[in-house]
Amino acid sequence: MRAVDLIQKKKEGKTHTKEEINFLVNGYTKGEVEDYQMSAWLMAVCLKGLNDQETAYMTEAFVNSGDILDFSSISNDIADKHSTGGVGDKVTLVLIPILAELGIYTAKLSGRGLGFTGGTIDKLEAIPNFKVELTNEEFYNQIKDIKVAISSQSPNLTPADGKIYALRDVSATVDNKSLICASVVSKKIASGANSIVLDVKYGSGAFLKTPKEAKELGDLMIKTGKLLNRNIDVVISSMEQPLGYTVGNSLEVIEALEFLKGNYKKDLYDITLELATKTLLNCKKAKSKKEAKKMVDEVIKNSAALNKFKEIIEHQKGDTNIINDYSLFKIGKNKIEIKAQKSGYIKKLIALDVAYAAKLLGAGRDKKTDNINYGAGIILNKKIGDKVTQGDCIMELYFDDVNEAKLNDATKIAYEAIEISKIKPRKPKLIY
Repeated sequence: MRAVDLIQKKKEGKTHTKEEINFLVNGYTKGEVEDYQMSAWLMAVCLKGLNDQETAYMTEAFVNSGDILDFSSISNDIADKHSTGGVGDKVTLVLIPILAELGIYTAKLSGRGLGFTGGTIDKLEAIPNFKVELTNEEFYNQIKDIKVAISSQSPNLTPADGKIYALRDVSATVDNKSLICASVVSKKIASGANSIVLDVKYGSGAFLKTPKEAKELGDLMIKTGKLLNRNIDVVISSMEQPLGYTVGNSLEVIEALEFLKGNYKKDLYDITLELATKTLLNCKKAKSKKEAKKMVDEVIKNSAALNKFKEIIEHQKGDTNIINDYSLFKIGKNKIEIKAQKSGYIKKLIALDVAYAAKLLGAGRDKKTDNINYGAGIILNKKIGDKVTQGDCIMELYFDDVNEAKLNDATKIAYEAIEISKIKPRKPKLIY
């Protein structure tokens, strides 16, 4: 078998066998297939596509390229949740302690943010001393002890995906749905989950721009799960405006803590409830959506979910005093207010622009090696549909040491993110 023959085969739009997919994936991981050959094959995939079975073969090859975590000795139901990335998306921080408190073993491997999306690991690192890198043994033992652990992904899990993703990033082959599916689903399977809920986002602040694209990817993920004997559920949600009222690492953790104290906004609650409900039904912890909602509301009301989050922080060596003392978080010492230029209603609050403004303030990174400022970010005082009077503060920009050019750009972009109308618009639908 030769890589050049398989490149030609896919270029002609023909279907690969399982052995051929394995040959390419394993060969590239071992260095036997060259970068330029894998790049050519990936481009052929983007042009000609992979069918459902080929996508499952590639997903399985990624899984088998490294360690596979096994929690069967703990529980037959191990849950995981993944988001395709968005602006202000701190759902993991509130959902995971809720599920664990409701008796669901949850193994959560998360990543760092890149570009305009925020990463859960970056948010957790805003908690003083929080340990985000757990060994497989530490990860296993914590799940056994308290039903939940959140860790950065081990390099020994799906190493083929890691190597191929790095190549996709520099060869304009990121945006193929089969490649996205294989990358996401393989990591969930390798991390030991058998009940997986995926939040596939669309809109200005997401990778996919339309509900149609998100639905196509969601359907493919469900089919891939079935072919590999995994239960995958998908929620398709809008990212036309930021989720919640904060963008930036420390600020988002504080919003998550307020949520678990019962002080939450409707959009963050709605998506959290939807994901929690699917998981509770899948794991047979609830018999109906109504029962699931009652269970979720109860562990928020009685502070049990908040205490579970505290338990996670404690086990991962973080400072639990942050639960009640937000001054322990780093928050930018400087603030700029973005004010309404006229009276009316917020018609648009473009998520992508808000994200870029936050990144310029120091909250995000362009390269994985870039440092971020955990205290930089944006607080949103108004969302789409809200009434404003000229001079009202719509956003607060927080930052420390930012050069003048970046600060001016961030301020300009923040203003451009807002559109005010005389006519009150409909609030956008969150869950498609």
